[in-house]
Amino acid sequence: MSNDPTPRRYPIGAEYQDGRVQFRVWAPKWTAAEIVVLDPTSAAQELAVVRMKPEEDGFYAGDCDGQPGLVYAFRPHGQSRWFPDPASHYQPQGPEGPSQVVDPHQFVWTDGDWHGLEPRGQVIYELHVGTFTRDGTWRAAAAELAELARIGITALEIMPIADFAGDFG
Repeated sequence: MSNDPTPRRYPIGAEYQDGRVQFRVWAPKWTAAEIVVLDPTSAAQELAVVRMKPEEDGFYAGDCDGQPGLVYAFRPHGQSRWFPDPASHYQPQGPEGPSQVVDPHQFVWTDGDWHGLEPRGQVIYELHVGTFTRDGTWRAAAAELAELARIGITALEIMPIADFAGDFG
């Protein structure tokens, strides 16, 4: 752990700040936790292991040098099996694979002139991608957009999405 970390913006997950990555995970059943930094080309190769500091209420925190693109996972100390970050911003190899650090502040927004929809007159549909179609994919849901418009839906609220696999609690 660094001696003077920058305060976190988010309560859990990986957070890039000035050449370092801060990590925090809730794993109340674990007795100790570590960050496993993995080779981005081969998740089987560990590049570094950082012991996390226990905090109150089952949380663990730690940090290390790193940049966006760093590939990582969490694991109980002393075990070989690691788990993806349940608060990951990016899972390049899917929900069972390692997580990857992203810096959301690097994204360049291009929709500054869009001010949203006028609420009056909208017919909002809460769409759960995983259960909306038999396939449960974004592509399958997109194929049904014309039908939603045909029946009068004017706006979609995409319900929470979570790529997650693990046994933290």
